[in-house]
Amino acid sequence: MTVILRTIAEVRAWRRALPAGQTLGFVPTMGALHAGHISLMELAKRRASVTIASIFVNPLQFGPNEDLAKYPRPIEKDLALLEAAGIDAVFLPGVANLYPDGASTFVVEESVSAPMCGAVRPGHFRGVTTVVLKLFNIVQPDLAVFGQKDAQQCAVIERMVRDLAVPVEIVRGAIVREPDGLALSSRNVYLSPEDRAAAPLIHASLQAAKAAFEAGQRDASALAAIGRKVLGQDPRFTLQYWDVRDPQTLTSIDTVPTGGALLAVAAYLGSTRLIDNIVLAPF
Repeated sequence: MTVILRTIAEVRAWRRALPAGQTLGFVPTMGALHAGHISLMELAKRRASVTIASIFVNPLQFGPNEDLAKYPRPIEKDLALLEAAGIDAVFLPGVANLYPDGASTFVVEESVSAPMCGAVRPGHFRGVTTVVLKLFNIVQPDLAVFGQKDAQQCAVIERMVRDLAVPVEIVRGAIVREPDGLALSSRNVYLSPEDRAAAPLIHASLQAAKAAFEAGQRDASALAAIGRKVLGQDPRFTLQYWDVRDPQTLTSIDTVPTGGALLAVAAYLGSTRLIDNIVLAPF
């Protein structure tokens, strides 16, 4: 049975009570769970003796014109999914638990977070790093699992953990997709039937660039142009970026090196923001 913990004190008491020698795996989420999240839970269960998830819609990572108010919060369904997945505990903090009145301390990563989503969502990654470090301090996991769909988030958290010597292993879980290629996301519920039918074009744009890479194309700008052309087939997409970058540092590159590259895209389809990525394998 999944234990529900609502306060920092409850989490810390639960953590202290774990038997010595057991490893703790942690999966932070904002809820609205889907099969992609469950795959992360399953990965945590394979890698750790005990597992805990968190559900917290973090206001600090939403911009003033973003979807904080309407972000889906099906908490009873989420708890049932965690129970079915065999997660040992779930932390359900309120905003006041994590951000006391007058809170004025934040965590800022200044390099990996700068391009891509960081450039179009100012302050977003400050919110991510602040809440993730706070959760790490509360839960004290041995490892934490994050989804590769949020590739930049993974890279930012990995850099934060390295730079601040946080004793947590970061594990990336693979992207889970619908049969037509659309990456699973809690925001997919916002898509109208017409937009949902068009949404797989994002993945198709990545696949087209990957095919060109596998055929021998190494010029980053040429690969990006291929992806943008595919996505441009549907004028309903409003592109924010379609980039070819170093997978760890997220610096821009001119030529794909032998170590591979990250192809990453963000675009609005109607009022719904979608992101996706593919990692080009080393060669």
